[in-house]
Amino acid sequence: MGEQTSVKFPQEVIDEYAALGVDLPALFSAGHLGTRMGVQILEASADRVVATMPVEGNTQPYGLLHGGASAVLAETLGSVGSMLHGGSGRIAVGVDLNCTHHRGVRSGLVTGVATPVHRGRSTATYEIVISDEQGRRVCTARLTCLLREVDEAGQAKTVTEAGQAKTVAEVTEAKERGEA
Repeated sequence: MGEQTSVKFPQEVIDEYAALGVDLPALFSAGHLGTRMGVQILEASADRVVATMPVEGNTQPYGLLHGGASAVLAETLGSVGSMLHGGSGRIAVGVDLNCTHHRGVRSGLVTGVATPVHRGRSTATYEIVISDEQGRRVCTARLTCLLREVDEAGQAKTVTEAGQAKTVAEVTEAKERGEA
């Protein structure tokens, strides 16, 4: 579980983010939660994202893979695919996740594969299939992400009621001051 693998990215994605000085493995990682859960992203492109996660350490009281662990894996994969689809000028924010759990798993690794269902200008939807080591489907999930534009400082933009584009931080600060 402690072995680190390098994520395979398409060359055009590597070039796009390298020009911005961005560390791709850090940006498209599973984050702190995914790290604690042992999620390892193996392959990442807008067309397909693949990762593994150990069952051990991610179980519920009956010793089965926790449904929430499957949800974390699914949201991670769908979010990475959505971010890659959106490109360096947008961030992906999950707005809907649903998971159907098909069978229990007590040990080994599960593998998740995310593929796009819809890739639009403002949203992206991915289907994520999680399978056990025998290739049997454990969970099927679907994640929809909203794609938000970012400013030069990397902050998400939103449109105010007055139709102005402002960062989310600017809108939040204005609300706290009672101006919005």
